[in-house]
Amino acid sequence: MAEQYMVGLLGGVIASLLGFVFLYCNFLIRFRGLRKLNRAASMEFPKKNSVNKTGKSEGVGTTDIIIVGAGVAGAALAYSLGKDGHRVRVIERDLNAPNRMAGESLTPGGYLKLIELRLEDCVDEIDAQRLLGYTLYKDGNEARVSFPLEKFQSHVAGRIFHNGRFIQRLRKKVASLHNVSLEQGTVTSLIEENGIVKGVHYKNGNGKLLTTYASLTIVCDGCFSNLRRSLCYSKVDIPSYFVGLTLTNCNLPKENFGAIILAHPSPIVFYQISSTEIRCMVNVPSENVPSVSNGEMACYLKTQVAPKVLPELYDSFISAIEKKGNIRIAPNKIMAAAPHLTPGALLIGDALNMRHAITGGGMTVALSDVVILRDLLRPLHDLSNASTISKYLESFYTLRKPMSSTINILANVLQKVFSASSNPAMENLQHTFLGYLRLGGMFSYGASAMLCGLCPSPLSLAFHFFSIAIYGVGRLLLPFPSPRRLWDGAKFLWVASNILLPYIYSEGTRQMFFPLTVPAYYRTPPENKDKKNFMH
Repeated sequence: MAEQYMVGLLGGVIASLLGFVFLYCNFLIRFRGLRKLNRAASMEFPKKNSVNKTGKSEGVGTTDIIIVGAGVAGAALAYSLGKDGHRVRVIERDLNAPNRMAGESLTPGGYLKLIELRLEDCVDEIDAQRLLGYTLYKDGNEARVSFPLEKFQSHVAGRIFHNGRFIQRLRKKVASLHNVSLEQGTVTSLIEENGIVKGVHYKNGNGKLLTTYASLTIVCDGCFSNLRRSLCYSKVDIPSYFVGLTLTNCNLPKENFGAIILAHPSPIVFYQISSTEIRCMVNVPSENVPSVSNGEMACYLKTQVAPKVLPELYDSFISAIEKKGNIRIAPNKIMAAAPHLTPGALLIGDALNMRHAITGGGMTVALSDVVILRDLLRPLHDLSNASTISKYLESFYTLRKPMSSTINILANVLQKVFSASSNPAMENLQHTFLGYLRLGGMFSYGASAMLCGLCPSPLSLAFHFFSIAIYGVGRLLLPFPSPRRLWDGAKFLWVASNILLPYIYSEGTRQMFFPLTVPAYYRTPPENKDKKNFMH
């Protein structure tokens, strides 16, 4: 253990210097390829089929802000803007309670954002379960990752729940505001005039085509957004699928702690979604997803996954497989935020940016986006000058980077690290990560603070990643650095940097590490011509 601490401390001291060396060298290697990628992306934009410049429909009036979608981001934003006095129209495709596996985990950082938005009571009365961390299991060894909550009040913790129950609580809060209209309808297109988005066309519950106008349209219609192509350069990657099961009549090994089993060929995640139910999520690579309808998936789960499940969960796992209709599949989507500045419109939530779901950070990013956007809009009483407002709100995309890039990169990197590989260096990276967490102190708490949204810092992310890399090299070189061990250490560093750096580039190196150099980092709110009395 003494040697482990010595290696860990050594890694901590030199990691930041090596990190910048890796960043710079890889930047030189990849620069030309990235320029080609950016040119290709610009050739794909815009997709005109998402914008309707003309059309016959019935008008339903004008409001200050239209919000497309009443999921976590849309409902929370509608409530916040309504409380600030804006007239808001929310159009949601289906106002019934969602029945989905996504959006079940809220990290402590996300809970703090709920408090900022005065929505923390939405996790009450829905049988939500406290989440204090995760336990990682591999080859009979385990490492506990506890969220660093000592400095917070006792109610601050992660929460896990049925997504539909949480969404309905948010919508109930929205419906309580007299200046917010919440209605069911499907937005078919944006209305554009002279390059400015003026509103939307949508079909109501009866299929009638309607038109509504607003000074600002905010699109947050989720991961399956049909409007994002007109507002961003969308490139969606699906590295894997989550196969979900609901287990009953069992308990997790450690109360209030999720469980992550690092097994071949990919990880298995367990967490408590109610007082009587445990969600199991099996990560299956996208190129090898068995069919549910013909029984191949059930066979795969019984033969390939069940032997790796913890003994105390095994019987319930088998019973869950055999229960009819209990196997569900959802894609894990990754999409970096690449917005196109569009006067009159803004994109947030999963419509803008997605990350792998293995860390459950999506709702935390969405709620953080809502807080930032609410604060930017709070001093504005007049939204009529679309071009000026659009230029002012451009800072949103940089201000969101500390939280979004930290959680995005962690999720995307960990899904690669946790997925078994024939590459011995990848296997060694898994063992290194577990050993690093077992060091405790600043190593374990620093990593878990980023994971749960309490330390949204790209610099901390780079520091810990390269500390882990140096710690892993140290493990390979001990007790003395033979030529073979030096070669293995070099391969290990190459694999580690090639996992991390592409995600850093996709998030934007300048916005992450040098935000003050971005012209849109902060802009003074435009002067208000219309002095309205707003409710606060």
